[in-house]
Amino acid sequence: MGKTELRRTLLKTRQLMSTAEWKQKSYLICQNLFNSSQFNQAKTILAYFSFRQEPDLSLLFTQTSQRLGFPRCVGDSLFWHHWTPNDTVKTGAYGITEPHPEASTIAPEEVDLILIPCVACDSQGYRLGYGGGYYDRMLSSPEWSVKPTIGIVFEFAYLPQLPVEPWDKPLQGVCTEIGLKIQYT
Repeated sequence: MGKTELRRTLLKTRQLMSTAEWKQKSYLICQNLFNSSQFNQAKTILAYFSFRQEPDLSLLFTQTSQRLGFPRCVGDSLFWHHWTPNDTVKTGAYGITEPHPEASTIAPEEVDLILIPCVACDSQGYRLGYGGGYYDRMLSSPEWSVKPTIGIVFEFAYLPQLPVEPWDKPLQGVCTEIGLKIQYT
């Protein structure tokens, strides 16, 4: 199955989840992150606002003392901005919630961990995104390629193997409602 068909199938499965199931599995993902040393040792974490029934990490945003950053899509790049639960947000590119452009930016050297939204991940750490290439481009740049990354997916989207392109970069870990998967090198 190609990336496009796989993406469509997995997104449909995700959208068919009941609200209760989505909330429960999202809660378990947050608990698994709270219990990870990588999350707890990080001072600055890049995350995302849930979109199209992605795992909801909002529990992390109100229950952590870490500095949080969220992306804004500008052109074909992601820009990261500091955000706290008291800050307002706006709807940006593709209908995704994002911080206001005036929010302070976060430079790569400040980042300790990146939580990456995924349509799917595989047991080698490769991810299937939405097809826009935003995270692929970011993770390919030298200043971001060395940052610890954890893909966030529901267990049904954690697959043995995904189709991989030459530009795909594996993540260092994957977190589902079942647990934090092996850290890849």
